[in-house]
Amino acid sequence: MTDALDRIAAALDRLSPPPPAAADAMAHAAYVWRDGILVVARAFAPLPLALLHGVDAQKQALVANLDRLASGHAAQDVLLYGARGTGKSALVKAAVGHVQAAGGALALVEVPADRLATLPQLFDAIAALPRAFAVFVDDLGIDAAADARALRSLLEGGAEARPGNARLLVTSNRRHLVPRDMAAQDHAVSARDALDDQLALADRFGLSLGFHVVDQDQYLAIVRGYAEAHALPFDAADAVQWATRRGSRSGRVAWQYVVELAGRVGKAL
Repeated sequence: MTDALDRIAAALDRLSPPPPAAADAMAHAAYVWRDGILVVARAFAPLPLALLHGVDAQKQALVANLDRLASGHAAQDVLLYGARGTGKSALVKAAVGHVQAAGGALALVEVPADRLATLPQLFDAIAALPRAFAVFVDDLGIDAAADARALRSLLEGGAEARPGNARLLVTSNRRHLVPRDMAAQDHAVSARDALDDQLALADRFGLSLGFHVVDQDQYLAIVRGYAEAHALPFDAADAVQWATRRGSRSGRVAWQYVVELAGRVGKAL
């Protein structure tokens, strides 16, 4: 019976496709960290920085930090926090693209937020390479205290902290990355001590950039910038009505409106 099972297992192994090969970490602009290997990001096309309105200070700070990283100089881990749709993720990709276009030896590596435990493997894979890596964790929400402690250790002070050629760029809707289950923690422990322990995660980021809901003038400026870049006419009142129906004004809503404009005139973006 054992021999038969072994033969069946061997036959199944032969039928299974071979595991994909890791992408060349020196050859591409952007990657996704997937199943323990670097995979080339499909159609990495960051927006030009000039199309991101209302975040000039954030642009300047992030680009300067990435320039230092790409040059092999001291650079900070970055937390980009604030309201949804305000351009956090778009700025990360645009800033990386800007540094690359200027000749910076920098690559983007996106790591899913639920794969933080595999970051040491990624760091092992890139630590010795003569290239800088912006490790991008999008829309991070800490679900448990253990997650916060693990990330703190990677950022600073742990035995497997990130290497000098890699820095974390993390986006989150919250400034303080407090676990969602914090309210259920044992109150026999000082609530203040528990809070301080969790706020220590946000403190590990040397650069924190806040993003906030835009006003109507800023929203229309974003729409105008997108529309002009794609040679699309737009009506300000119609753009405002679009945002009103969605209950928010943001860069994301502005882009969705421009997609609508392009669709109306039969144009691809």
